[in-house]
Amino acid sequence: MVIYILKTTANREDQVMDFVESNIEKKNLDVYAVVRPHGWRGYIIIEAATKQDAEEAFTGVPYAKGVLPKPTNYSEIENVLEQIKVQVNIEKNDIVEIIAGPFKREKAKVKKIDEVKEEVVVELLEATVPIPITVKLDAVKVIRREGEPEEPKED
Repeated sequence: MVIYILKTTANREDQVMDFVESNIEKKNLDVYAVVRPHGWRGYIIIEAATKQDAEEAFTGVPYAKGVLPKPTNYSEIENVLEQIKVQVNIEKNDIVEIIAGPFKREKAKVKKIDEVKEEVVVELLEATVPIPITVKLDAVKVIRREGEPEEPKED
């Protein structure tokens, strides 16, 4: 496994990551991790088996400019990568907003929380038929607790 740094257009890192992750799945590439380090504008870290896999991951991706010529050692980037345990501040029946993935910006109701897997099962509020969807804990944010009144919309 080798670590490569992908240069992107500043403030477009999240979009590039979504496209890169999609490419990895479609092309079945040997890419083990795609990370957007906090505080790094214009860069994404890709851990892959080969430079070819890393380059194929961003081929055709808008805002992706290219991989830096030399691979990076873990010791050079470990200070921007921190192991954190997700602090669970979500309860069953909370109303959340999905902040990542295909249902981004959708509101949903929490049905089940799996702290071990760091996942939450939600049902979209706008859906005609309630279908449970499993998303990562860090892909949702609580916008209202059960029993709290809904905030009036400002005109």
